[in-house]
Formats: sequence, structure tokens, C-alpha cells
Amino acid sequence: MNIVKKTLASFLVIAAALVSTSANANSAGDAKVRAAAEGTVAKVEEAVSLLDKGADKAEVLKALGEVRQLQKEFRYEQTERLRQKAGDKLKVARDEIEKGDANGAASLKATLDLYKEMLKVYLAAH
Repeated sequence: MNIVKKTLASFLVIAAALVSTSANANSAGDAKVRAAAEGTVAKVEEAVSLLDKGADKAEVLKALGEVRQLQKEFRYEQTERLRQKAGDKLKVARDEIEKGDANGAASLKATLDLYKEMLKVYLAAH
């Protein structure tokens, strides 16, 4: 009977540790996704601001490169389709900016709207 009690107690301790660990891992993952989401929106806003100020094309493209990297981490199941659309818009905006097309700013602003919508959906769920 003593062995059964010790075994049961050890299983309870292990179970509690596993639950605690998974909860901490989940909150760390949420923090990473949230940071990526906020960073993505901030970098797109920076790129739009640079375009509005008439900054060098290289500076704008650098900011857009950082957006591409950040948006890879901004993964949330409910916004996955929006993320794909925003990525496509980002590619179009980047191509237009590289070519010096006047539509680049409009495409970038449309991309910003998509990322803001994604952030809004993500924050509403968390």
C-alpha cells in the first residue's frame, strides 16, 4: 500500500510539472507571435513613412525586407489566409517600389491595412 501511495504521489508531481511547463511554453509562444505581429505592423508603417518622406529606395526596401522576416513569425491559425494575402500584397508593393512605380505607396498602404487587421484578430483572441 505504501508503494502505491508513493507511485501515485510521484505521478501527480510529474503531471503538475508537465501542465506547468506546457502553460509556460504556450505563453512564451504567444509572446513571440505578438512581438512579431507588432513588429510587422511597425515596420510597414516605417516603410510607408519613408515613402511619404521621399526617402531613398534602398531604405524602404530594407524595411520591407525586415517585414518579410517578421511576418514569417506572425503565424496564427485564424489569420493564416490574411497572412498569405498580405504577403502577396507585400511582394507586389516591393516590386512596384523597386521599379519606381507610383502605385507602390498605395499597395504598401493596402498591405498595412491587412497586417493591422491580422493584429486586431490576433489581439481579440488573446
